[in-house]
Amino acid sequence: MTTLGDLAHARAGDKGDTSILVVAPYEREDYTRLDETLRPDRVAGHFGVDASHVTIHAVPRLGAFTVVVRGRLDGGVTRSRAADPHGKTLSGHLLDLVVEG
Repeated sequence: MTTLGDLAHARAGDKGDTSILVVAPYEREDYTRLDETLRPDRVAGHFGVDASHVTIHAVPRLGAFTVVVRGRLDGGVTRSRAADPHGKTLSGHLLDLVVEG
């Protein structure tokens, strides 16, 4: 079983209640596999949110993807009672997603 973390690294940022994750493969040739795997329904299921809360933007010239997950940070940094109100661990959690194929 291959996970995103086997093929890529991720960084996280957030804005209010929205987590913004960037996923980039270690090797350029894995870009297509990530493109096939990073689908809103799969990412939403992985994070336990509705698919309408997930937007994925492919950025081929950079060889990366921007994954936007809205409504996952329990109000954001200044409002959340969550252990990780910044959402930094979400990038690590995304790397556990199983890669298709």
